[in-house]
Amino acid sequence: MKFLDLAKVYLRSGSGGNGAISFRREKYIEFGGPDGGNGGRGGDVVAEAVEGLNTLIDFRYQQHFFAQNGQGGMGRLKTGKDGEDIVLRVPVGTEILEEDGETLIADMTELGQRVVLAGGGNGGFGNAHFKTSTNQAPRRANPGQEAVERTVWLRLKLIADAGLLGLPNAGKSTFLAATSNARPKIADYPFTTLHPNLGVVGVDGAEFVVADIPGLIEGASEGRGLGDLFLGHVERCSVLLHLIDGTADDVAGDYRTIINELEAYGGALAEKPRVTVLNKVDSLDDELREMQRDFLEDAVGGPVMMMSGASGEGVTEVLRALRDRISADRLRERQEDAGEDKPWQP
Repeated sequence: MKFLDLAKVYLRSGSGGNGAISFRREKYIEFGGPDGGNGGRGGDVVAEAVEGLNTLIDFRYQQHFFAQNGQGGMGRLKTGKDGEDIVLRVPVGTEILEEDGETLIADMTELGQRVVLAGGGNGGFGNAHFKTSTNQAPRRANPGQEAVERTVWLRLKLIADAGLLGLPNAGKSTFLAATSNARPKIADYPFTTLHPNLGVVGVDGAEFVVADIPGLIEGASEGRGLGDLFLGHVERCSVLLHLIDGTADDVAGDYRTIINELEAYGGALAEKPRVTVLNKVDSLDDELREMQRDFLEDAVGGPVMMMSGASGEGVTEVLRALRDRISADRLRERQEDAGEDKPWQP
């Protein structure tokens, strides 16, 4: 399945049915009177957050969604049938924006959350509705309300507890593969990761979700490389894990490049808690490790951890540092395997 996190869709609700103008005509009944029924209500266009989706790829093949119109009223006081709603099933974490791409309509952050994007039109009144003591044979009926048309943007922001940041080939995908069952593509060339990946990692009996996004380069906010649109997938994270390649010539410069792009992206992303880690230390001797760490700490202005995702060195300490910065209500208990001492049950 291809990954798609941005889609433009066109919506139209159902229009209401027209009211009917009708008079009772039966043999041997002298005074029938008006009996025109009301029109049915038009269907709504509804968005619903559902389980089992992690991409908006379905909206690449269908962009137009039209709800059913309400049926017109009929004689014998028959009300028209209401139009059926149409439901847009979106992944949890989807933002629904106006056509300008900036005004937020709804943020679908909870499973089962529903929001009406275009309400159906009310049905018109039939002539029986207008009967009074002084107007016993009205010959008027209301038309149904017109449909509502609008264009909206769907933008998916993955829901994760921790997000990975770094330049291309900083070791983000290697870290995710080493700590979870996720299997992102890993290679020795830049921009190996082309779309976000999620993995569930565990440490000391607690589990949390980590998001790996494509690497950033200098000028990503201006569209260079893959741009900075993928940063939206780490906006919801409690903590960011910033990985710096320890084998790089200028680790301090690499750190500042990412920070500058976070600030250019805007919002509160640059202010989120961060854990800065010097990665790939298995390729450095002790003297070079300390030298690179000192350079990086001067740029960060705080402590820097060391790790190697390939060899596993320091990985547990990094996971514990992430866990400590995630609120307890977002952590989940790890599901332990059943013990061998328990009796077998069918």
